[in-house]
Amino acid sequence: MNKNVFLMTTALVFAVAHGAWAQEEEVVNAYFTTGEMPDMMKFLPGPPDSTSVAFMNDVARYYWGKEMRNDHERATEATRDAVYGLKTILTEFEEAFGMKISKEETPEIYKVLLEGTATCDSICVIPKRKYMRRRPFMVFNEPTLYPEDEPALRKNGSYPSGHTILGWSSALLMMEINPDRATEILARGYRYGENRVVVGAHWQSDTDAARMAASAAYARLHTSERFLEQMKKAREEYQRLKKETTPANDSTRGIVVEGNQKVVRK
Repeated sequence: MNKNVFLMTTALVFAVAHGAWAQEEEVVNAYFTTGEMPDMMKFLPGPPDSTSVAFMNDVARYYWGKEMRNDHERATEATRDAVYGLKTILTEFEEAFGMKISKEETPEIYKVLLEGTATCDSICVIPKRKYMRRRPFMVFNEPTLYPEDEPALRKNGSYPSGHTILGWSSALLMMEINPDRATEILARGYRYGENRVVVGAHWQSDTDAARMAASAAYARLHTSERFLEQMKKAREEYQRLKKETTPANDSTRGIVVEGNQKVVRK
């Protein structure tokens, strides 16, 4: 089978299984197959045992998440984030990124996000299937903030969090394109994964492992020449659009620092 066709087929199968890119009706040409990604079962421990201190922390964080549901703004955001897919990422990260991203208006940025996040997300396929960890709402027999997802989640392992891998890899991609907004982008990316605890769909250790896995997957992306070329196009597109929307800077006005003195220019 032709390698590009195999990559595309692998990504599409994964998309159908997880719903993130299938709902966009996109043909995703992944940069690597699942088998070519780092094996997180060999560089990260499995989910914590139910008698461990780490699991006690998971339980404590579950109750923290339930408490956060009393914050209407946070609960609303967590519910929005529960809708899995690139469409949600583009909407929810727009403010942090500082620019609207769409297939029509920013095709190069959109393309690297679509293919990059799909590739990173595939790192969780094997451990999810292997561990099939029960989710907190199943253990406590309580509803989540997004009950529409519960039937599908019951059949999908909790460890690691696929949502968190999607959110963190998206944040890393966007940060590389727009490093000036790194703090805001990373904060939103972290909160995106944390909201899975608020919703009640994931344990804290699921999200912690997912960020590590996403970081490893993102590093792997940088060994692909096709990814590097697409990232270059995305950054160039961003810089061009930023220049078009930024008012001309008149350096003859305002306050400037010359030596140790402030000089007001009018």
